[in-house]
Amino acid sequence: MIRINANTRISEVLKGHPAALETIIGISPRFARLRNPLLRRLMAARTSIAAASRMGGCTVNDFFTKLKGLGFVIGKEEESEISGGMTAVPAFMQKVEAGEVVELDVRPVIEGGKDPLGIILAEIRALPAGMVLKIVNSFEPSPLIILLENKGFQSWTETIEDSLVYTYFFHPESSLPEVAVAESPAADDWEQVIQRFAGRLTTIDVRSLEMPMPMLTIIGALDNLCAGEALFVHHKRIPVFLLPELAERGFEYRVREIDEANVRLLIFKNGSN
Repeated sequence: MIRINANTRISEVLKGHPAALETIIGISPRFARLRNPLLRRLMAARTSIAAASRMGGCTVNDFFTKLKGLGFVIGKEEESEISGGMTAVPAFMQKVEAGEVVELDVRPVIEGGKDPLGIILAEIRALPAGMVLKIVNSFEPSPLIILLENKGFQSWTETIEDSLVYTYFFHPESSLPEVAVAESPAADDWEQVIQRFAGRLTTIDVRSLEMPMPMLTIIGALDNLCAGEALFVHHKRIPVFLLPELAERGFEYRVREIDEANVRLLIFKNGSN
């Protein structure tokens, strides 16, 4: 008997019953992406039932109703707080006025082959307190959501159609935190690191993949990396969203820019020899 509530992580639900994945996918077609093991590995441990309901355009009670059928138990206090008609829209979106939203469409930037992170962070820095930033994109920007939620931002994702996604960000404090990404360490020892892992390199090429698959593919490869090995990545840009994730997972990395569309990365576990 597994007890769940709105804050239960999706990863806990998936571990709790073998049929949980297909049951969750049945709640909303937007959850079909969870069949992708890379995306599931990245997001499930970070996403609560409440957050997933926002992403799926459903309610927390929709989850409870379906998961009860698998034997999950919802506390009476949780059931009493949630009605079948409860909206999954977070409080900040319920209160926001039309003039309190700053819209940024990053699709032209991505279509031009560039990373929109610098533009997004500039908008974040210039965002007045109490305002909401609306990112218009062709996919759900999972790495950006992780980056900003780690800085205390609240988010809400609304899928309008397959290639049109709105993601809203709001910070509840009057003073916004400084949002930055990890800098790439100097690659002066690139050749030394290559030699250190000679014969123990796993190589992948993510240059042809559409965002956010490069990041997900790299994380998937790292999960399968054997002890003492390093991952050699061919990329078309420095994956700035990935760098804080690597630091959090205890990985070191080196970056070498060959040209504007050709970047190489070496990723290895701290202390590897």
